[in-house]
Amino acid sequence: MELNILSLATQLAILIVVLAALHQPLGHYLAITFTSHRHLAVERGLYRLSGIDRQADQHWKVYLRSLLAFSVVSILVLFLAQLLQGVLPFNEGLDTVDPWVAMNTAVSFVTNTNWQTYAPETTLGFGIQMMLLAVQNFLSAAVGLAVVAALIRGLVRAQTNNLGNFWVDLTRGTLRVLLPMAIVGAVVLVVTGVIQNWGGTGIHTLATGAQQTVPGGPVASQEAIKLLGTNGGGYFNANSAHPFENPTAFSSLFEVFLILVIPFSLPAMYGRMVGDKRQGYTVLTVMVAFWLISTSLMAWAIAAFSGSGTSVGEGFEQRLGVAPSALFATATTLTSTGAVNVAHDSLPPLAGGLAMLNMMLGEIAPGGVGSGLYGMLVLAVVAVFIGGLMVGRTPEFLGKKIGAPQMKLVALYILVTPTLVLLGTAITVATPALAAAAPAEGPHGFSEILYAFTSTANNNGSAFGGITSSGPGMATLLALAMLLGRFLPIALVLALAGSLAKQRKIPATTGTLATHGPLFAVLLGGISLILTALTYFPALALGPAAEGLLK
Repeated sequence: MELNILSLATQLAILIVVLAALHQPLGHYLAITFTSHRHLAVERGLYRLSGIDRQADQHWKVYLRSLLAFSVVSILVLFLAQLLQGVLPFNEGLDTVDPWVAMNTAVSFVTNTNWQTYAPETTLGFGIQMMLLAVQNFLSAAVGLAVVAALIRGLVRAQTNNLGNFWVDLTRGTLRVLLPMAIVGAVVLVVTGVIQNWGGTGIHTLATGAQQTVPGGPVASQEAIKLLGTNGGGYFNANSAHPFENPTAFSSLFEVFLILVIPFSLPAMYGRMVGDKRQGYTVLTVMVAFWLISTSLMAWAIAAFSGSGTSVGEGFEQRLGVAPSALFATATTLTSTGAVNVAHDSLPPLAGGLAMLNMMLGEIAPGGVGSGLYGMLVLAVVAVFIGGLMVGRTPEFLGKKIGAPQMKLVALYILVTPTLVLLGTAITVATPALAAAAPAEGPHGFSEILYAFTSTANNNGSAFGGITSSGPGMATLLALAMLLGRFLPIALVLALAGSLAKQRKIPATTGTLATHGPLFAVLLGGISLILTALTYFPALALGPAAEGLLK
């Protein structure tokens, strides 16, 4: 199979037009959602039932404790439910889940990673898939929205340590944003042919006389939110390459749209909440530039491999062509989605390395729901600090001074994920029992391990399929990478928001570095690339780059 450049360009053009049309309206709606003082009737009912004071304005530490408490309880509920699957309703005859797999899965879905170390259709019944995992797809995405809303409030507010109410933000993100959009998305997916039924598993006889087991289930409802919430995973082991999850060319393009629509609209929310749309447009420009460049490079890497006399086939989408696979692979790794419609293990070496590089950037183009924007804003603080040093004055960001306390938090944020990726990879490679999880030899085996920790630490969830992660050692290491990769950055972001919120607003002067416009966009994009290059390129040289040279 060869890449159809015209098909890829057409699909990109359609996405750009639709996303551009929705950018401001959806961003405006998101801003209203997280700034409104009105509560819906259903929200007030939920607050009364759970004893939440909807008027409470939480200190950043209380906000963080609420978030962590909610996440810990969610992990425990998911873990215990999997152990009790045999006695729960709608289990489809499936028994208890292996404890190590159950632990890894619970952590995975609560951290918005959706790393699947199991075959979903043969491990989990309707009850777990629909009433627990799909629910966590809503809630984990809503947590990301809550955190970015809290960070923006930290930039806007002055002389306070309070960032809002986590429980209110969580409820609004779920009920006002994710749920209605997921309902519309699920309906569209059903129209395109994605299944949504309670039919269970059937055995069908093919024309050749062979028998094939075909599972059913409530797929469209889970598919919509896994993509909208940039969660990833899949109802089937083949993920979005399965014809029941992704049956047509239109459904494939629509699924990419679902992945990108909220993250690409969040900069508009940011611009409106800080009272300067130009700030949002600058961030959006950097995000779009990275997305277009990465998509073009992915297409080139696949086309160059095919042009060398080696055609791509195994692991690639045979029904729709290579273009949707290149587009999907880029979108899913530049966000924290992790859904795939191509086996990333089958990507040409340089294309596989590019998929890793997309995650190593911090998934900021446009990134996960909430996490992409707050990652970009942290990098904006770095850009402001470096710009201030170059002109010899105290750095300022939206009227807030950026001093030593803020830069310590930012430095820790930047170091968390690379430390988890590189340390986890080193431990695995140096431990024979763990290294055996990647049976491939040479650079590709190293790439499989590096990809696993890059994916889990960045809460992506996709994988090079050659690796086995269901054993106690790998399940535990990857679960730690997911936990620390999710909640340490969130803690640092909320601490940064608190430190900014308590400051006075400083009026802009002629010497203030403008944080909007082409100059700042170039500075922000350049810093993102430099930080990634300094951190990860040696590891990439040992894996996909070395493999590409051998090919």
